[in-house]
Amino acid sequence: MKTDIEIAQEAKLKSIGDIAKDLHLTENDWEPYGHTKAKLSDNLLKKLQDKPNGKVILVTSINPTPAGEGKSTVTVGLGQALNKLNKKAIIALREPSLGPVMGMKGGAAGGGYSQVLPMEDINLHFTGDLHAITSANNALSAIIDNHIHRGNELNIDPRRVEWKRVMDMNDRVLRQIVVGLGGPLRGIPREDGFTITVASEIMAILCLSTGLEDLKKRIARIVIGYTYEEEPVTVKDLKIEGALTLLLKDAIKPNLVQTTENTPAIIHGGPFANIAHGCNSIMATKTAAKLGEYVVTEAGFGADLGAEKFLDIKSRAGEIDTAAVVIVATVRALKMHGGVDKNNLKEENVEALKNGMSNLKKHIETVEQFGLPYVIAINKFPTDSEAETDFIHHWCESHGAEVALTDVWARGGEGGIDLAKKVMAKADSDDRNFNYTYEINETLETKIRMIAQKVYGADNIELSQKAKKQLMFYEKQGWGKLPICMAKTQYSLSDDPTLLGRPEGFTVSIREVQASIGAGFIVVLTGEMMTMPGLPKKPAAYNMDVTEDGKIVGLF
Repeated sequence: MKTDIEIAQEAKLKSIGDIAKDLHLTENDWEPYGHTKAKLSDNLLKKLQDKPNGKVILVTSINPTPAGEGKSTVTVGLGQALNKLNKKAIIALREPSLGPVMGMKGGAAGGGYSQVLPMEDINLHFTGDLHAITSANNALSAIIDNHIHRGNELNIDPRRVEWKRVMDMNDRVLRQIVVGLGGPLRGIPREDGFTITVASEIMAILCLSTGLEDLKKRIARIVIGYTYEEEPVTVKDLKIEGALTLLLKDAIKPNLVQTTENTPAIIHGGPFANIAHGCNSIMATKTAAKLGEYVVTEAGFGADLGAEKFLDIKSRAGEIDTAAVVIVATVRALKMHGGVDKNNLKEENVEALKNGMSNLKKHIETVEQFGLPYVIAINKFPTDSEAETDFIHHWCESHGAEVALTDVWARGGEGGIDLAKKVMAKADSDDRNFNYTYEINETLETKIRMIAQKVYGADNIELSQKAKKQLMFYEKQGWGKLPICMAKTQYSLSDDPTLLGRPEGFTVSIREVQASIGAGFIVVLTGEMMTMPGLPKKPAAYNMDVTEDGKIVGLF
């Protein structure tokens, strides 16, 4: 069996100019980044504003296993299948982070014959967007410490600097550090820390901005910390919103690539869904909607994380209408939710599968609460038995859920034809009555509780004393009308990664909250969730290499 990278390296790519031509783009609408990648103009969306929107299909999933369930693969395969049915479909995805690429998951650009290409570039440095975000974030950190060192005109309390440095790698030892040690010439000592780049507020801002001017306004609103009198200090106060926007002038432009079957794909932005809002950029999704009949996009992890944030945060900010949802389920993940150890997932176990269906049922209920039509996609793995896939199929049918067995890893778009037909039928129907999880004018605590109860199935929430004080302070500052971005484990509906299936009677613990005023939401840290992940015992990086002739091996 060929690996993902072997399949990718054998694929016949069109020149990026031909992909742009297929989308009827003029030479002013895009600029090449080599032969197979391009940046779309940040003015393209404005140029297309009077065109009708294509239908947005959101791909989400059940709670995954540590290796992921192939949601990006299904997204790519579905887009390819729609094109095989003579529909003009465009895929809109997030950019991978080097953290998980080098860590647990390896490559993150789809898989098999349903990949976005060139996967080596996309998984590594791509067009430099994440590096630009890292640079802008850390430039702000440097300016803050320099301001304090040079007299502290704004009266910033070094103990209340909220802005963290970032890097695009899992590095647990940087979670909590001390800077400024070594005497007066090295600055003012204070506690600091790193988060991963994809958890930076600048990443969220980039993904929620509608253009360069909006980007600058949002950056200006970033709250970097507080004065000794506990007054917020913003980037605008530091007068550096222009400089930070300058560092992002190319990163704001969406990236155009293609799939293994030459379907256009716009890849832009990469916030994690367990610690950020988990969606690609508004500019990418809305541009794709103007250029195609259907947009297939995905939001990170399960419906409890990425889908909830796509619908409650991104849809609000970008005024995006979702036509239908695909819920990806796999035999192996459902068996794990049914009690099977992760080392035994390849063995047939219909009884465990039966026990694990409660997890799928909760995600179905969540999508139904949003009032959106959906299709279950059983993402087929080689180790799945016919008895197992048949069981899921019959369970879905008996519960009134449309279902399709999907084999897009092995067969590309052809393996997603049944799914594509069923998704089109749902998207073209009038079976929609969209509702947000909460009204935006509710208090912050009420919104947090509603997400925990309605989306996770919790009995209640428990706020730490720190979180209570923060929420009261944020309400007083006038930030109470912002949406909520929950930081929670992806492996469980609860905030405890060991509670699999559909836990009941649990309480979600709120450790602290953070104000992302530029992004336009409040981040809520639950349980033991960290904004800087760590590497596993055997990182995927151990398998990677580059040969003498420059060929990359072992990326996935």
